[in-house]
Amino acid sequence: MRKFLRPKPLLLIAGLIALVLAGFAGQHYRLFERAWFNWQVWLHPLDSRSIGLGDYRVAVEARVIEGLDDDVSALTFDPVRKSLFTVTNKNAELIELSLDGKILRRVALVGFGDAEAVEFISANTYVVTDERQQRLIKIHLDDDTAFLDAADAEQISIGVHMSSNKGFEGLAYDSVGKRLFVAKERDPMLIYEVHGFPHYNPDKAYSVHVVNNPKRDAGLFVRDLSSLQYDERSGHLLALSDESFLVLELGIDGRPISSLSLLKGRHGLSKSVPQAEGIAMDDEGTLYLVSEPNLFYVFKQPAR
Repeated sequence: MRKFLRPKPLLLIAGLIALVLAGFAGQHYRLFERAWFNWQVWLHPLDSRSIGLGDYRVAVEARVIEGLDDDVSALTFDPVRKSLFTVTNKNAELIELSLDGKILRRVALVGFGDAEAVEFISANTYVVTDERQQRLIKIHLDDDTAFLDAADAEQISIGVHMSSNKGFEGLAYDSVGKRLFVAKERDPMLIYEVHGFPHYNPDKAYSVHVVNNPKRDAGLFVRDLSSLQYDERSGHLLALSDESFLVLELGIDGRPISSLSLLKGRHGLSKSVPQAEGIAMDDEGTLYLVSEPNLFYVFKQPAR
């Protein structure tokens, strides 16, 4: 009879270390919460109001934005001009793009610091963030505007968690509720709701109110926040995470309800999106995405 062979102590130790490291990695990258979310989505049908990110497929993949060498950061859709706007943060510029990713115009940004996000508010009016100083800067853009100087603009500094070097990375605007959503990248990762900025009624006193929802933000199983998009048809918020290669749809209660993976092999992607920095949605529900340094993507939902 063969003797029972006991595992070598070194193999047991190595296995234990691997198990502990896997547990730490799962917690660090929120893999357990993500797996549970995917299981729940598979079990339960989507709400009729859901955007349904899982159905989206890439239509334009990794198109180089010709003439742009600097890193793009953020994206917003202008429903009046029927175009997109992004910002660059090295040589700060506001850049208008066509819906197929071609540069239409460039506007120099003077005194905007580390411009990281831009959001359409109303015709010719936008808000730009200065990440490091946590400033929100309202700008007015005419057809003949050649440059914008922050010193001439309405602006506020929120000044929360200033000790962190991870500041404001994303913006989204609810024109009905007059709410500006502001995403803090991480350390800690938060989504603020700013009421009263930009100031839209000169007959009323200037009053800014900032609120956040720690319970909602703790339930986001992503590593960081890079960009936001508010969908007024559903009242849902899209949150883009570069480090997690993921777009999350958040319901009215802040609960994740659908997702779009930016990894190779998912949603028709032949390669993973390298560093997603901005997301926007047009009137038809088409999603546009930019990735550093200068790549352009379009995702569309199949006709229902």
